[in-house]
Amino acid sequence: MSRSPRQDGQPRRAFLTGSLGALLAVGCQRLAGAGQGNAEPGKPGPRRMPVLFAGHGSPLNAIEDNRWSQAFRALGTTVPRPRAVLAVSAHWFVPGTFLTDNARPETIHDFGGFPRALHELQYPAPGAPDLARRISALLATHSARPRSDWGLDHGTWSVLVHLLPAADVPVLQLSIDARLPAAKHLEIGKALAPLRDEGVLLLGSGNVVHNLRDALANLRSGRSDTPPWAAQFDHDVSRALTQRDAQQLARALDGQSGRSAHPSPEHYLPLLYVFGASSDRDTLSFPVEGFDAGSISMRSIRFG
Repeated sequence: MSRSPRQDGQPRRAFLTGSLGALLAVGCQRLAGAGQGNAEPGKPGPRRMPVLFAGHGSPLNAIEDNRWSQAFRALGTTVPRPRAVLAVSAHWFVPGTFLTDNARPETIHDFGGFPRALHELQYPAPGAPDLARRISALLATHSARPRSDWGLDHGTWSVLVHLLPAADVPVLQLSIDARLPAAKHLEIGKALAPLRDEGVLLLGSGNVVHNLRDALANLRSGRSDTPPWAAQFDHDVSRALTQRDAQQLARALDGQSGRSAHPSPEHYLPLLYVFGASSDRDTLSFPVEGFDAGSISMRSIRFG
C-alpha cells in the first residue's frame, strides 16, 4: 500500500473548502439511508488491549505529512499489536446495528472532489468472519446483524493507515444505530469490553467537536481561531472522561453547546462506545490534542 503525496499542487485550503462541502453532502446521504505475533481472530490474546478514540478530521490526513498524521504514527508505536481491530466510525450511521463479516473488506472512498492520490488509496486489511460471529454473539441482545455490503470507510482507514500501515491486521466495522439514545451506545460499548482480553483493539473514530459548516466558513475566510463554544465543549468532555461521568457524556449533546459542537451526532457517538468499553482501572490519556480549522477537535483518547 502506498501513500502518495498530493499531485496537483493546489493549497490544502482550496481542497478543504471545496471538497469538504462535497464530503458533507455525501455524509448526509449516508446518514439517511507494538506486541508480538498475530494469532487467529476470536482466540484469547496475550494481553489486555487499550481502547482508543481517534479524532480523524479531514480525509487528507491519510496522505499528508502534517501535525495530525505525525501524531497518529507516533500513537501507533505505543499501541500493542492487536490480533484484530473493531472500528466504530462516524461514517456508518444507519438505522440498525450491523457488523462487517467480509473476508476482504472494500476500501470505501465515501467523499468526493479530493486529490486522485486519496481516491486511489487502498487499505487492504483482511476481515475476520469468525470474529464477526463472536461479536454478534456478544451483541445478541442489541440485535446486531452481519452485513457484507459495507467495508472500511475513511473514518477507519484514514486512521489505520498511520496506526497499522502494513494493513496486515484483520479489521471489522460496527455501525452506529442512528435510532438509539446515548445510553444504549454506552451499553453496546460495555458489551464489547471482553474483546479487550482477546487481543482486539476497539477503535472509535469521530471528533469530540465537529461543526463542519463552521470549519468551512473559517477556511474560506482564513480564520483559524477556535470559537469559545468549541473550546468549552472539548474541555467539558475531557473533564467528564477524567471524572468517569457517564451521565454527563450521555447528555452532552442536549444543551446549546452540544448542539453547536455537533449539529448532527454521528462524530460524537463513537466516543460512547470507547468509554463504555473502558473501566475505572484504565489509565486515561489524551495522546493528540488541538483543533483543525477552528471547529474540528482533533483530540484523541486512550484508555489503558
